Amino acid sequence: MSRVLLKLSGESFSNPETNFGIEPKVIERIASEITAANNENIQIGVVVGGGNFFRGVQESAKNMAQANADYMGMLATVINAVALKDALDKNGTQTRVQSAITMTAVAEPYIRLRAIRHLEKGRVVIFAAGTGNPYFTTDTAASLRAAEIDADLMLKSTRVEGVFDKDPEVEEQAELYNEISYKDVVSSKLKVMDLTAITLCEENEMPIRVFDGTKEQNIYKAITGEKLGTLIQ
Repeated sequence: MSRVLLKLSGESFSNPETNFGIEPKVIERIASEITAANNENIQIGVVVGGGNFFRGVQESAKNMAQANADYMGMLATVINAVALKDALDKNGTQTRVQSAITMTAVAEPYIRLRAIRHLEKGRVVIFAAGTGNPYFTTDTAASLRAAEIDADLMLKSTRVEGVFDKDPEVEEQAELYNEISYKDVVSSKLKVMDLTAITLCEENEMPIRVFDGTKEQNIYKAITGEKLGTLIQ
């Protein structure tokens, strides 16, 4: 495994009690684990969500046009991308942010071949602003970027151990899958990723590992190939 795409939700960066904003200790831990994996010559792309900011304004955004609300969410991902870059920079890790929405003061425009070149030079590339289009989730953006950079594996960090047959935060008897097919995820209506994201991965034969990224060292372990959580393929 030489190149991976890591999907981090916006909530990954926040205080677990509030799920809002950026918790310095949390983002430092995430950055240190990415740095450790990068130091082992693994090429790492990262797609970040924006829920830790956008969830806070969702109530006021519910009467907005969907496209406008989605653009607000994209801007939230840029905030998280810049914050993660800052934490990685402090570790001495060469990092680039590429945004699907042009904002040259804070990020490069997303250019596929440039992103691949950065990865080949050992730089971590953070992809911000989703796909740059409304109506698409950051999970779909992660699937798309994973395919575009020809990643060996897509890693989805969550706050539960992996994929369960029921919601483990509601059902105590929920059972964890060690491995499951794309088709079974869709047919069982398991809310791991949206249908577009799963379909993209299936069409591009992109395996997905879903794991608990809130536990110490799990991000490092997942990037370096340890078999955590659930493998979807």
